[in-house]
Amino acid sequence: MDMASEIHMPDPVCLIENISGRLVVNQEALKTLSTFTQPLVVVAIVGLYRTGKSYLMNKLAGKTKGFSLGSTVQSHTKGIWMWCVPHPEKPNHTLVLLDTEGLGDVEKGDNQNDSWIFALAILLSSTFVYNSMGTINQQAMDQLHYVTELTDRIRAKSSPEADGLENSAEFVSFFPDFVWTLRDFSLDLEANGQSISADEYLENSLKLKQGTSPKDKNFNLPRLCIRKFFPKKKCFIFDRPAHRRKLGQLETLQDDELDSEFVQQTATFCSYIFHNSKIKTLPGGIQVNGPRLESLVLTYVDAISGGDLPCMENAVLALAQIENSAAVKKAIAYYDQQMGEKVQLPTETLQELLDLHRDTEKEAIEVFIKNSFKDVDQLFQKELAAQLEQKRDDFCQQNVQVSSDRCSALLKEIFSPLEESIKQGVYSKPGGYHLFIQTMQGLKKKYHQEPRKGIQSEETLQAYLQSKETVMDTILRTDQTLTEKEKEIEVQRVKAESAEATAKMLEEIQKKNQQMMEEKEKSYQEHVKQLTEKMEKERAQLMAEQERVINLKLQEQALLLKEGFQKESAQLHNEIQNLKNNVGRTKRRCIIS
Repeated sequence: MDMASEIHMPDPVCLIENISGRLVVNQEALKTLSTFTQPLVVVAIVGLYRTGKSYLMNKLAGKTKGFSLGSTVQSHTKGIWMWCVPHPEKPNHTLVLLDTEGLGDVEKGDNQNDSWIFALAILLSSTFVYNSMGTINQQAMDQLHYVTELTDRIRAKSSPEADGLENSAEFVSFFPDFVWTLRDFSLDLEANGQSISADEYLENSLKLKQGTSPKDKNFNLPRLCIRKFFPKKKCFIFDRPAHRRKLGQLETLQDDELDSEFVQQTATFCSYIFHNSKIKTLPGGIQVNGPRLESLVLTYVDAISGGDLPCMENAVLALAQIENSAAVKKAIAYYDQQMGEKVQLPTETLQELLDLHRDTEKEAIEVFIKNSFKDVDQLFQKELAAQLEQKRDDFCQQNVQVSSDRCSALLKEIFSPLEESIKQGVYSKPGGYHLFIQTMQGLKKKYHQEPRKGIQSEETLQAYLQSKETVMDTILRTDQTLTEKEKEIEVQRVKAESAEATAKMLEEIQKKNQQMMEEKEKSYQEHVKQLTEKMEKERAQLMAEQERVINLKLQEQALLLKEGFQKESAQLHNEIQNLKNNVGRTKRRCIIS
């Protein structure tokens, strides 16, 4: 497995190119991405240009070279680069590393693309690493202004609610975990004369200022956004890796040529990412693999190119359209393959065929349910049901046809001596009628003894016998050994026998129709049963997600209240109420009519 991944991606490739200020998806990179079918852990790194982002990403890939480091003040990485490697800690998982173009590159002149690259890194990743130089001061916060623009760059739903609260409230449900890496950090980690951890340093740096002046608002806004959007935060500090003159050769330096503290700090950072970075997951607990990430990239970049905002709900629905359509095909292919192996036409009874269909249909629905998600109004499941019903009807028609053809062939073969005798006038003599009836009964017995005639056995026989009624009547009328009374009795006997056979046939047709109606009802109930189970699981998953978001918001609200920020706490309280109402709606929504 590892070798296959290495062959796939020995080096990073550019996933989203920045061409003259336009973001363009690299189709070759998408093709490569789609080959990774395992769950993906996606780590994106963003930060000012020339701050050593690429070095950390190479370390996560287990390499010294890969993502371009450069050694001049020019920004080397353009757009978003991707490297898919086997996850070093989680078997059967792929680690996707996204290295982004340096923010604030003076050569660009326009920072519009910086904002989009920042937003895309958040949308595509499960862990978002923000890399900066030195300490967390106001300058560092000002450089992180992109986080304050996220509500103008990303939408959670295609039609936000009127109060506008939904976006920032919903962001937490699909935003990645936040990791801040501080490079060339030279301060002692202390507060009030006590040693503190890097995480406590970050927490202290995110505390808000009391006051309502523009300066206070400017101070608080990025901090508030980070606290609201990223409840799970982590901080790492790094010493300078080597003497300034050696920094340009980082790719070639061995660990013993680097600062020992820096080497240890890098190892600690990598270990945290490997152990704690989650699988990229979409709302509803949908785990992302290569083809799914490919779809997300296309949807988001297309939206940006078209002048729209990337929307999580639209991206998930676009992905669902692709996957649900494929799930229907997969389910039908499974049905065709299983029925092809199990069914031998003609079946002796209709029920035998319907039982085979129902068992296979149940398994085909399971295949669809397993491979589908967010099937709005069950459109795709209805499509599957229609196709399976058509398949069943086709099998029933084939069954009738195969049975009819076999029975007709048998009748032709078995009754050919009778046909020949009729032509030669064997029965056109005194006593011919009894001989005819005797021969007919013997041949009917022989026909009934033949196996695997199928469901048209009697119907085809009766049709043949009816075709011989005129011949039989002629033989009866011309047989001089029978009296007129005997002939009349025989006519009545034949009529009664024919009427009995017709009634039996009609009864059989009615029985078949009843069986088909019952089968339709059973099929419907099976679809409802499996759909209900799936919806219950999805509802439980969604409610668990919403409860998680609410709990995180409650923690942040309590913190704001403790710090004395009543207004911000009240705003968060409104968001929490909105989310709780959504939970209530989710509970009511999972009912199938």
